[in-house]
Amino acid sequence: MSESLKFHFDVDGDNFVSAGQASVQVKKNLRRLGLPPEIIRQVSIALYEGEINMVIHAHGGEADVIVYEDKIEIILADKGPGIPDIELAMQEGYSTATENVRSLGFGAGMGLPNMKRYTDEMKIESEVGVGTTITMCVYLK
Repeated sequence: MSESLKFHFDVDGDNFVSAGQASVQVKKNLRRLGLPPEIIRQVSIALYEGEINMVIHAHGGEADVIVYEDKIEIILADKGPGIPDIELAMQEGYSTATENVRSLGFGAGMGLPNMKRYTDEMKIESEVGVGTTITMCVYLK
């Protein structure tokens, strides 16, 4: 594959029913491309965690998955409240989710740590009151 393939998704904010649809579709697309199951798993988990975070914290956003010859790049962008303390937000178990969100089984504070765990590179750019962009890469080994 000499050219990149791009998949774009709008993530519907505050809609837990549709949360995860992008990761399901990307998983199907990557299977069709014949990529290794472990790579598909890594991308799917990282994307799903990002989708859920956008639903919980940012009232939605956009997800782009770009398949290159040597890597898969995931770009998540929202116009939510931003992350005031990225280092704190990266700690396992730290969460700013509401009790209502937690009662639905979300907001355990594992989203960002899992996104980092399942990708080879992760960069977070966030400005309070403006939004957050997370760029992740999974290398095709």
